[in-house]
Amino acid sequence: MGEIEGSYRVLQTPGTRLGAQFNAGISTLEPGQSLSGNMVNRRISQGRGIQIRVQGLDDSQEFFDIEPKALGQILLSEVFHRGNLIESDYFGLEFQNMQMNWVWLEPTKPISKQVRRPANTLFRLSVKFFPPDPGQLQEEYTRYLFSLQMKRDLMEGRLICTENTGALLASHLVQSEIGDYDDTADREYLRINKLLPYQEKVQERIMELHRRHLGQTPAESDFQILEIARKLEMYGVRFHPAADREGTKINLSVAHMGLQVFQGHTKINTFNWSKIRKLSFKRKRFLIKLHPEVHGPHQDTLEFLMGSRDQCKVFWKICVEYHSFFRLFDHPQPKSKAVLFTRGSSFRYSGRTQKQLVEYVRENGAKRTPYQRYVSFYNFNFPSSTDSVVDSPQLSPVASKGPLCLSPSFQMSNLSLPGQTPSPLQSPILSEVGSNARLEEEEEGRRKRYPTDKAYFIAKEILTTERTYLKDLEVITVWFRSAVIKENAMPEGLMTLLFSNIDPIYEFHRGFLKELDQRLALWEGRSNAHVKGDYQRIGDVMLKNMCALKEFTSYLQKHDEVLTELEKASKRLKKLETVYKEFELQKVCYLPLNTFLLKPIQRLMHYKLILERLCKHYSPAHRDYDDCKEALKEVAEIATQLQSSLIRLENFQKLTELQRDLIGIENLTAPGREFIREGCLYKLTKKGLQQRMFFLFSDMLLYTSKGVTATNQFKVHGQLPLHGMIVEESENEWSVPHCFTIYSAQRTIVKLEYVSMSDHSLAVENQLSGYLLRKFKNSNGWQKLWVVFTNFCLFFYKTHQDDFPLASLPLLGYTVSTPEESDSIHKEYVFKLQFKSHVYFFRAESEYTFERWMEVIKSAASTAGRMSLLIPKGGPMEINGN
Repeated sequence: MGEIEGSYRVLQTPGTRLGAQFNAGISTLEPGQSLSGNMVNRRISQGRGIQIRVQGLDDSQEFFDIEPKALGQILLSEVFHRGNLIESDYFGLEFQNMQMNWVWLEPTKPISKQVRRPANTLFRLSVKFFPPDPGQLQEEYTRYLFSLQMKRDLMEGRLICTENTGALLASHLVQSEIGDYDDTADREYLRINKLLPYQEKVQERIMELHRRHLGQTPAESDFQILEIARKLEMYGVRFHPAADREGTKINLSVAHMGLQVFQGHTKINTFNWSKIRKLSFKRKRFLIKLHPEVHGPHQDTLEFLMGSRDQCKVFWKICVEYHSFFRLFDHPQPKSKAVLFTRGSSFRYSGRTQKQLVEYVRENGAKRTPYQRYVSFYNFNFPSSTDSVVDSPQLSPVASKGPLCLSPSFQMSNLSLPGQTPSPLQSPILSEVGSNARLEEEEEGRRKRYPTDKAYFIAKEILTTERTYLKDLEVITVWFRSAVIKENAMPEGLMTLLFSNIDPIYEFHRGFLKELDQRLALWEGRSNAHVKGDYQRIGDVMLKNMCALKEFTSYLQKHDEVLTELEKASKRLKKLETVYKEFELQKVCYLPLNTFLLKPIQRLMHYKLILERLCKHYSPAHRDYDDCKEALKEVAEIATQLQSSLIRLENFQKLTELQRDLIGIENLTAPGREFIREGCLYKLTKKGLQQRMFFLFSDMLLYTSKGVTATNQFKVHGQLPLHGMIVEESENEWSVPHCFTIYSAQRTIVKLEYVSMSDHSLAVENQLSGYLLRKFKNSNGWQKLWVVFTNFCLFFYKTHQDDFPLASLPLLGYTVSTPEESDSIHKEYVFKLQFKSHVYFFRAESEYTFERWMEVIKSAASTAGRMSLLIPKGGPMEINGN
């Protein structure tokens, strides 16, 4: 589709999106104009064109003048242009055919050949392609429209879910449209607006859940709606009735991953695109030809009987479009002979693929008219679209995996790779677009408006790190689960063991995060709810949840078994091993997979450290002190119980990680073996001193070199048993500082710089996350980024809601300090990261957060400093992209 530019005007009437009585929305009508009532006053075509009526996702209707012989694309472009819809390829226009089935308007065919009476037909804007993750939608406005689609699907009975889930979705819809909970306002809104077929039955539950969304913005509500909806089996499902060869009634559907088969509302089979060789139809028979290895050479074609040839063709066309949109990289070109889709039709997908759409939005998103939304129950007026465009940083989604290697020491070894080492923070991923003056003004305003008490910023650290922790849990509960289910790669017993232990923990922390968010909203005063009371404290929330967390001790104690059984199964089952390795290459798995399984126990240690910091800050007479002290006592008790488990788990995780990364050593996870230390040393060889990577265990010493494999593995050159080994200092003999000699089967000279297990444990304790402003050495503006520190590395995200990092910066070799006079940085709370010519400035929001970032980065830099002599002239390599 062509480029879409233009602006939209917001209807100046009461509306459910940002007000109350009617479902209003994006419109080009002037204030006071009505779409209902007297149709004589509507815009009349001056020529021979026809007027076509289009209903938006907010149920508002508009008319478009179209030439009688116009292609469908003309109408689509007009609708997208008038609505200023940038990510337009996710959407389409549908209408009811003669059989009263909803079908899509085809862009490449004349409208008059698809619709018998266009002027009397209602077209409606709908979501056509449902991505598996709403995080792939880059525009807030697009997510808003998707949330309206979920609202429509709920009401029409398409988005099947439990009554409790339906009530939860409805509560977020209410929050997005009228703001924070108010008993009278909620009842009035739910009386006027129908959100669920069974709404009266669950109205009290909707209101109860709405009460919990205190301070949640419309954009956050949209995101929550999509997060909940995407996990439902009926998300984006559109049924096409059919029957199998035995005559059993089933429903066919198409999704991003392939074709789905339902019996009733239960999914009974999925055929991934990778398993499908060809799709075709012949009269009323829909045929799926599979690759021989899927079902064997004797059953490679599945046949389904549909109601008519037209129904077959409609479903076949949407399959063509879904396959092209989600699976192809470039716009599909016409071919003389079809390969995947045949049976004589010349139909092909004419829009942009998802990959092309992402690239288009990345390049053009900043040019659009800003989409602004305000929530006010007492003032039901929509703001007009502003004339000025806010210049803001545009971050590109790239396939960034963080460090190329799976441990901090491996990151260091990447430094010895040849070639230039440009700074990734100066790549297009994290580059600035235009002036950031508006951003700085907003930050200054926020600083003056928000609390300045140190306790508030300590509490905020709990919130920000909890957000990151929950995202880390989703790597297992959502993403890894999806990968193993998709390939049917994990035995049922292991599935039960893994997810029955981690799912309850995940659900608990979802509720805990919501409570933290609500409390901080009240503390900041940004909530518009009229709630009285003293909420400038966090101890009561922590005490309640630390007590509740004790109930999960039995789950946490099983993590040892989970990690062990997962490792055994991945060695035993080839399919699981393949899925495991492929999953670790995905962007969302930015750390080794088994690292995420340690997070629940490590999180307890974080709570303990933060609560200790709060108790140290408060005086014993402070109203929050007693609750914080009691919460610390509770979490310390759990942490003590699990301390030995954590030590075993961290050791086992490290051994299994190294087993994958070292070539030439077997059975590294032997019982009783402990990992001690790792690092780069110089070994004396016939060619002189050569750099080697050493790994010290409780029973042996391994030395390795960087392999030439695509996965950056290390090749083991030697294995020295510790039994009988003699080590002596030999600086005087060799005139090399920090030199010692190992006497074993051979004689070795090394220069010692090591990263120890205690360094790794310290890195775990010093995890941190939150928003920072970032500035380059020679740039003018500041860019706001969500930054996560873990595993000796900074990971950069556009927002805390993103599922994977845009880029990462290993801190090995960097120094951290405050800016000098010559840096000309005239702002508070700024720290400077530097390695030779690579200089970055980061600005925190308060003195406390500034000190915390300095503290955790110095902890990594001090470890890295011991290795500075081993870093090549090119400098540390930052990874961002492929």
